[in-house]
Amino acid sequence: MDDIIVVLIVVAAALFIILKMSLKIVRQSTAIVVERVGKYHKTLDTGVHMLIPFFDSAKRPISLKEHVADFPPQPIITKDNVTMHIDTVVYYQVTDPKLYTYGVERPINAIENLTATTLRNIVGEMELDETLTSRDTVNTKMRTILDEATDPWGIKINRVELKNIDPPKAIRDAMEKQMRAERERREAILLAEGEKTSNVLRAEGEREAAILRAQAEKESTILRAEAKKQALITEAEGQSEAIRRIVEAKADTAYVTLQGYEALKVLANGNATKLIVPSELQNVATLFSSVKETLETETPKDGNET
Repeated sequence: MDDIIVVLIVVAAALFIILKMSLKIVRQSTAIVVERVGKYHKTLDTGVHMLIPFFDSAKRPISLKEHVADFPPQPIITKDNVTMHIDTVVYYQVTDPKLYTYGVERPINAIENLTATTLRNIVGEMELDETLTSRDTVNTKMRTILDEATDPWGIKINRVELKNIDPPKAIRDAMEKQMRAERERREAILLAEGEKTSNVLRAEGEREAAILRAQAEKESTILRAEAKKQALITEAEGQSEAIRRIVEAKADTAYVTLQGYEALKVLANGNATKLIVPSELQNVATLFSSVKETLETETPKDGNET
């Protein structure tokens, strides 16, 4: 009885081992290559699969996700003989597990070496300045070349990026001086443009102020002329009104004689040396005329005493 139990246990263990060897579960985004008697048989996709024990053997699961390979810096010589170090980042994905398994030994090392040689070939045809400003061009060329070269390996190159470009220290110093000079030049241009704008605005302000002052002076002159004109008109109207009233009042000879005396006073205070007096006032004005001529003769024209 004990022997039967032992045999059953052994048989159950053997069946369990056989079942485990036959049953293969493939996870999502992975694939497994199966060999039958040492020869490729099939590729297992996601799900549960049955294998023939002792005849079928499964390889290590292959990830179908996109991978990122960051390769160390490589010394690159440009067309103008400048040595610099460039490190690259390659984004790749396994598209054919069979080719990936049997296409090349150590695929990652193969991609790294292929990336280094391709980068040397591309950058070697470019000068330093062109290399620094043409990253997109270099990336595109490398991706195209690498993708074509890795097709037989079941690998798809999605992107290639130049991570760092490290030129020699002397080149970096020269570039920093050049950038500093460029910044100073731009600063000088901005200052000159600011000064120019300030001068233009100041000149425009002075011109506007001069125009406003001229307009104010013009308006002031017009107003003074208008006021003087109005004063003269008012004075003339007043004199006209006075004459009209005198005529209407029929002034007598005594009033006219009195007005003549007032006129003689005004004439005597002037610079004229000869006075012409109406006949009816000659008798009265003779004395004033004589006195006037005597004063003018004794007093020189320049006002200095002899």
